[in-house]
Amino acid sequence: MNPQIRFGEDLMSRVSYVMLHPGSQADLTDAVRGCLAELAQELTREAGVEADDVLALTIVGNPIMHHLVLGLDPTELGGAPFPLVTDEAVHIPAHELGLPVNRGARVYTLPCIAGHVGADTAGMILAEAPYGRGDVSLLVDVGTNAEIVLGGRDRLVAASSPTGPACEGAQISACQRAAPGAIERVRIDQTTLEPRIRVIGSERWSDEPGFPGDGLAVTGICGSGIIEVIAELYLAGVITQEGVIDGGLVDRTPRVVADGRTFAYVLCDEPRIVITQNDVRQIQLAKGALYAGCRLLMEAYGVDEVDRIRLAGAFGAHIDPIHAMVLGLVPDCDPANVTAAGNAAGTGARIALLNRSSRTQIEDVVRRVHKLETAVEPRFQEHFVGAMGLPHATDPFPRLAAVVPLPERRAAAADRPRRRRERRPERSVP
Repeated sequence: MNPQIRFGEDLMSRVSYVMLHPGSQADLTDAVRGCLAELAQELTREAGVEADDVLALTIVGNPIMHHLVLGLDPTELGGAPFPLVTDEAVHIPAHELGLPVNRGARVYTLPCIAGHVGADTAGMILAEAPYGRGDVSLLVDVGTNAEIVLGGRDRLVAASSPTGPACEGAQISACQRAAPGAIERVRIDQTTLEPRIRVIGSERWSDEPGFPGDGLAVTGICGSGIIEVIAELYLAGVITQEGVIDGGLVDRTPRVVADGRTFAYVLCDEPRIVITQNDVRQIQLAKGALYAGCRLLMEAYGVDEVDRIRLAGAFGAHIDPIHAMVLGLVPDCDPANVTAAGNAAGTGARIALLNRSSRTQIEDVVRRVHKLETAVEPRFQEHFVGAMGLPHATDPFPRLAAVVPLPERRAAAADRPRRRRERRPERSVP
């Protein structure tokens, strides 16, 4: 657990804390450095090596964490145009960060790209190397703030999108972190509307004997579970394209229940876990922001579709690509080419640690990445409104539909004429 959480649940709340409490930046810096020191001790102990033998370290992180660990003031990142104190790679003695390793050890911090696209995104780019491919790749690191990179050999464009913590389970009524007992997989029978669930720590489904087994108990639902349940409810017709839980189904199934002025879906009876209308809305807001960011990058790059999508980060490693597209979390793509990249930022950090030439390479690539600031892009809101629909109000998903039978679009949405978009000229990248 990040010890900075006592200063705020997310990055922006921690920046606000620093703004409201002059001098508190040092407290946040001490917290994260202390955590890194503990992790370094734990790692050397598990590896069976002496801490004094550690001579080199690499660090990646989002811009605010990057600034805090280096002792830089992050407050300018709290408002547009979100300027960085530095976007250069940083070399610093490890002892200046309080790390319990060799006194002469050096820390290399990968460069930030801009605004809220940080050294972790640089690590993802280094790990995935889209700049060496002839096709068009979309790299997405989903978190409280999603980092998105699009492009190929010719050029790269990047953006961040304010998805909020809903996709990680926060702001959801029965949310919890991804821990044993959390619902992570959901399937809903499209005829009976009955659910099947699976929890972290068990391979059994809820309709199998002995579920959940292994001394576990169902405790809540995590991010991958909430993505799957809402996508499954849409495929089963419980949720409309507009994201409304259909109250007309109360006579068909006891799973749909009245919840004040709206309706909810009972996912689990013991303990009682309910998917509320507000839960659906929170996910719509998060996925709408992410999709809008992706579409802005596609417009800037001059493409209407992408060849492959890589979902990075802890969340991206655990969500099902099909359900992500059914939900409209990412644009349409051949499902076979939508895959998890795992901890791509960590992989990039290891590459930079072990291959010094890769440091020069990523520093050069980052200088050529064109950054879009979604907060000031006039088209962001337009894309965001359309992306609130499931999977989208107007954008077709033919490649997904070839694999998964999608519910028929409502006539009003299907018959609405789509505005022909003029292709923007390609932007030159310095």
